[in-house]
Amino acid sequence: MRKAIVLAGAAALMLSFAGSAQADPLQDFISPPSDPAAYLPTSLGDPWFDPPAGYENLQPGAVLDRRDVAVTPGASSVQLLFRSTDSKNQPIAASTTVLTPDAPWTGGGERPVIAYNEATDSLGNKCAPSYTLPRGNNKEIDQVRILLDRGYTVVVTDYQGPRQAYSAGLVSGHTVLDGLRASRSTGVSADAPIGITGYSGGAIASGWAAQLAPEYAPELNIAGVAFGGPPTDYKILQTSLNGQIGSGLFTAATIGLSREYPEMRQLANDNGKRLALAQKDQCVDVLSYTGLLLLDQRNLSVPDVFEHPITKAVIEENRMGQKKPDAPVYIYQGLQDFLIPKEGAEAVQDQWCAAGASVHLEEVPGDHTLAQSNGRPGAYDWLAQRLAGVPTSGCERVIN
Repeated sequence: MRKAIVLAGAAALMLSFAGSAQADPLQDFISPPSDPAAYLPTSLGDPWFDPPAGYENLQPGAVLDRRDVAVTPGASSVQLLFRSTDSKNQPIAASTTVLTPDAPWTGGGERPVIAYNEATDSLGNKCAPSYTLPRGNNKEIDQVRILLDRGYTVVVTDYQGPRQAYSAGLVSGHTVLDGLRASRSTGVSADAPIGITGYSGGAIASGWAAQLAPEYAPELNIAGVAFGGPPTDYKILQTSLNGQIGSGLFTAATIGLSREYPEMRQLANDNGKRLALAQKDQCVDVLSYTGLLLLDQRNLSVPDVFEHPITKAVIEENRMGQKKPDAPVYIYQGLQDFLIPKEGAEAVQDQWCAAGASVHLEEVPGDHTLAQSNGRPGAYDWLAQRLAGVPTSGCERVIN
């Protein structure tokens, strides 16, 4: 069994390095490097993503570059490179795609803006929306079109940041908010009502944007935030995902976190580092079915990784619910979701409501996949009311 795992890892590693600039992938597999940069996603080789000198001195949301792209008929699309902030409050350059319907807005007031956060759930640069949208292989373009058909400007940000830090909450929230700031350069009114939405991995970005906005971007006119199936707490996910059918995603999320918190790398032994090398460019379709890739003692250098001070600190810093959002929130959650259990959404609602936030939790029938289709229409309708200026307040939990 051990030999099979090593051989599978070697094959995956060779595939992951195919066409990359790595000089000796076999040697890296034999002796995993200590440099954290070796575990970052392979560059696309597109200089557009390289920020100009001195960009770090600009304000978050400042536009660094722009280019027109073609995404879907009936809407103009522009990509923006902008200054943002990572999980350790250091400057980064991130990207977003802003889509605006060609048809004039016929509703009252300014055309609303939706930050749509797709479930990227991946580690490679070729998995990010800025890469997939212009190439016609974005897995959630149908949802973008639904929102465009409602007349909204849609902002689809690469919220995992330049390191593709899957599951890292702080960088996700920062980039979503800064992507909205940057979108003003395309003609979006500063008075336009803003909605934020996403499911699963996209709920990480949406929830964190909601709770970071009061301090990080208080000027944004956020009317409502609606998200579903939120992974809110690693303490829950280490039981529901690790060693289960979602173990590949759990390992990928751990790798994503380590890109923002390189101190985590010392917790992995050479086998763990080999997994990080093998997965570093993979997209969600591969990760979802990688049953061998689980976080267990064969891959670790410490006896109980979840009790290690580094792990505990990172998990706590990335636990959703600790800061109160000012905007009203709608959460939908599958009652039979064994991947992302309902206890996570319930705990966030309890914590936010105790702090005085307005949070509606809709618990709908279905597992993680069915809950998405069962809960999303209600979330979109709720968001439309907020964008239209219909007020809401208070906390309620509805079980369907």
